[in-house]
Amino acid sequence: MNLLTSMRYLVALNEHRHFARAAQACHITQPALSNAIKALEEEFGTVIVQRGRVFGGLTPEGEQVLATALSMLKAEEVLRQDLSVGAGQLKGKLRMAAVPTAMPMLTRFAALLRVRHPGITPMVLSMSSLEVESGLEDLTLDLALGYGDRMESGSRTVGTRAARVTVWPQYQEHYFLLSPTGAGATLTASTKSVTWAQAAKLPLCLLTPDMHNRQIVDDSFAAAGCVVTAAMETNSVLSLMQAVIDGGLHSVLPGALVAVLPEAARLSVRPLRAPQTQTSIAFMTPPQEAGTRAQQAAIELMQSEEWRNQCTRFAGAMR
Repeated sequence: MNLLTSMRYLVALNEHRHFARAAQACHITQPALSNAIKALEEEFGTVIVQRGRVFGGLTPEGEQVLATALSMLKAEEVLRQDLSVGAGQLKGKLRMAAVPTAMPMLTRFAALLRVRHPGITPMVLSMSSLEVESGLEDLTLDLALGYGDRMESGSRTVGTRAARVTVWPQYQEHYFLLSPTGAGATLTASTKSVTWAQAAKLPLCLLTPDMHNRQIVDDSFAAAGCVVTAAMETNSVLSLMQAVIDGGLHSVLPGALVAVLPEAARLSVRPLRAPQTQTSIAFMTPPQEAGTRAQQAAIELMQSEEWRNQCTRFAGAMR
């Protein structure tokens, strides 16, 4: 087995934190993955993985090997894409992620990118803000869409290293109250907008407290002088919408999610005010010296008039 393949298996193990899941992602058996890791340890003469009944993480030496593995795999992908351009069509992978509330916009972006460059294969992942920042740090992500204000303009320390990222502001996230049609007498059909204080009196399904969007929502309620105890919590935006459609609850959604609600659903969507909360959503990329041709194509698209029109149409719109 060549060194690059073994390095690829190590990266998968670190990502999945589980031997069986990493082996499945690599389309090999678990013993084959374990043997590859052992071969790396023999090659470098040091223990890379802390073993026990379950995966125990990487040793300090293993972290060094992982950093080299990530650099090697990135260099290989850069070379492949450069050669594909020379052959006449850009081909390659682009690993992208978004915070859950921005997933509809990232999916639209990936589809537009495929129209421009059919040879690019986007991978669109849903991640928490911390996962996004870690992925940008270790170069396992080429591009991310999330809360740009979390990243300082020059650098941000994530884990044990400083992650330098470039922030590309895209749109302002606006917030709406989603309700079942005809739910209760607190809000009437003629109500065109709702205050956060009014929303606080309703049974709400909200994202879990560990998610950055929930922190924004809680801060908005606090600014309105309210403390809210959610009737239901979830870390899934799909469950959050389903709780309103089928569960009779209310929720707070950003415009990008409102835009993908099914037209057939009997729902009421009203903008929230007092305070008028807006949050900056931005693309983030790792240091440009680590960029690929596919990443550069994505950067060109995010700066285009075509994409700006998409942001204007969907990110803050009501149905």
